[in-house]
Order: sequence, then C-alpha cells, then structure tokens
Amino acid sequence: MGQKVHPHGFRLGYIYDWKSKWFADRDYPQLLQEDLTIRQTIRRLLPDAGISSVEIERNANQVTVAVATARPGIVIGRGGQRVDELRAALERATGRRIRVNINEIRIPEIDAALVARSVADQLERRISHRRAIKQTISRAMQRGALGIKIKVSGRLGGSDMSRKDQGMEGRVPLHTLKADIDYGTAEAHSTLGLIGVKAWIYKGDRILEQPASIERRRPKRKAAEAASAAKAASPAPAAESAAPAEPAPPRAAEGAEPQPEPEAEAKPDATT
Repeated sequence: MGQKVHPHGFRLGYIYDWKSKWFADRDYPQLLQEDLTIRQTIRRLLPDAGISSVEIERNANQVTVAVATARPGIVIGRGGQRVDELRAALERATGRRIRVNINEIRIPEIDAALVARSVADQLERRISHRRAIKQTISRAMQRGALGIKIKVSGRLGGSDMSRKDQGMEGRVPLHTLKADIDYGTAEAHSTLGLIGVKAWIYKGDRILEQPASIERRRPKRKAAEAASAAKAASPAPAAESAAPAEPAPPRAAEGAEPQPEPEAEAKPDATT
C-alpha cells in the first residue's frame, strides 16, 4: 500500500514551525485536549470566516491564539464585538486567560485549506467536481502558485460506488524538503454522504541554494596558484655577500715525504 506522509509534518523543524508552541510534562493530555477544544470552538463559532489555521502559544498565565483568516472583518465584527464574544467563549471552555490575535491572509487563492474548503462548498451546491477543480486550479496558477494538485474522493456525481478524481497543474515536489508546499483538507456534506477534498499547493523554495564556485570546490589549488603568481611578480632579492672562503691547507714541499697520520692510542686490555 502507498505510504503517505503529511507535507507539513515532513518539514517540521526545517522550513516550518509548530502550530502549538508549549511544553508540558505531566499535564500533556489535558493541554492537548484544550488545544483541540480551542480549535473546534473557533471553527464552530466562525464557520463562514474563511479560517485557514489556528496557532496556539502558552505562557505562564495566559494562552495566545493567532487566527489566520481571509475575512478578518467577519471575525472582528462591528467595533470588535464578535472577537470579544469569541474570547469569552474560549475562556469559558478552557478556564484560562485567552488573548486572540487576528492575522489576515493576503492571497486566499493559494492557501491550501481555503482552496479545499472552496471546492467542498461548490460540491455541496451540486456543481460538477471536474468543473470546480478546473476553475480552482486556474485561479491559483494566476495568483502565483508554481503548482497545485486537488484530489476528491467519495460518491462523485451521485454514483452508487465511490471513486476518486484529481486535477493537477505545474509541479508539486513532495519529496523536496526545501519546497514550500501548503496542504489542506475539507469535507463536503452532500445528501449522499461525505466527499473528501485534499489540496497541495507549491509556492516555491524556502531555502535558496547557491551553486558551489570553483574557489569553494578547489581552495588548495587556488591558493597555490595565487602564491606562485605573487612569487613570480615580486622582484628577485639582492645577492647576499659571499661568505669568506676557508683557507686551504698548506701544500707539502716538493721532495718531502708525506707525514703519516698519527695512530689512535691503543686501549688497555681489560684482562690485564
């Protein structure tokens, strides 16, 4: 069977960061359940706000919740009334102090969670899945995506047997760690059952690699060539004064016999 990995979890710690930033020792299950409650409450109270992600950060005495949405006006409400209601609901659900930050998504057409939700909404309105996929892909490519893939699965077109269908344009390098690939899912609640939607959007590389230059690949050879060139360009040093020659030994007179070399003194015998 195919072994598939979540694109965001695959790149955690490399180009992506965690969506929940806190540490717990003994209270880990309770805090994890609180995170799930916070996310479910936000999506239940704001179903039409175009919420893409919810990031949670815990400090000593308060919880900071950052909501990324394509419609910040709906989340904030008139005079901030709706965001105050959201904060109060979260504090009642968790029993902690909550701080809510609203972040706007500038280009919702290339956000994977919003793209999947858009396709699911069209399927709920009985629009053909092929038409919905094709229009969504064309809009994403026009807004700057380098590649996009959308897959739907379920009783497509009201058929008795479920099937899968997908559309793709550009390139989506799922095995490349430096590739910024956004991934999102959604569910369409049709009269015949659930239809699942998955979306992958490739936005480019987060880490731009520079090709290794000749100097970086062969540093020793380059240094040797530079040293030889500098040596050739420098003027030759002045000749040092010659050291005085040692006097030659005196020559023996003609006709005189050569003097024998003195023999080494005989060492005394150790036995005597």
